Amino acid sequence: MTSGKGKMDFTIIKNDPTDGHKGFGIGSISLENVSPVFIDIEEEHVYIEEGAMHARGPTERGIKFTTDRADSEGGKPYWLVWVTIDFKEDGPYYAGVAACELVVNREKRRGYKVLADHVNNMDRSMKRRILVDDMDDLSKRLLREFLQSHNAEMWERSERELHDGLKTK
Repeated sequence: MTSGKGKMDFTIIKNDPTDGHKGFGIGSISLENVSPVFIDIEEEHVYIEEGAMHARGPTERGIKFTTDRADSEGGKPYWLVWVTIDFKEDGPYYAGVAACELVVNREKRRGYKVLADHVNNMDRSMKRRILVDDMDDLSKRLLREFLQSHNAEMWERSERELHDGLKTK
């Protein structure tokens, strides 16, 4: 994205392009520590899908998304959860976790999502926010179990806010 004079405003990248120098790419956003985690609510299955970083993973591929729920009526509900890893003195931890609603109707090749919510929640996750209040109890439990089994030490080092946010009734 460039401004009127050809100056780079920001760049979304995977790795640090500066490598210590102070030239092009300073102030860039790194997505290296962010992972898209899907929760298939009906199948009670949780998985990382790197292609979802750009909405090109198998779950979203071939689907035309709209903000009208009626377009995807009868579809399969998912949560796309942006999980950001950061580091403390004693090691890595789950620093940001932000969930977004998604519905996919494969038969109709239509889906429901609010793209702005997905982008904003990815940003909020990168800013170390925990946003899981809108999730149902089953999805919270599935995500909690996934994060714990993926790396128990990272779970233990995570902030109390995440542990409390993923508690179920």
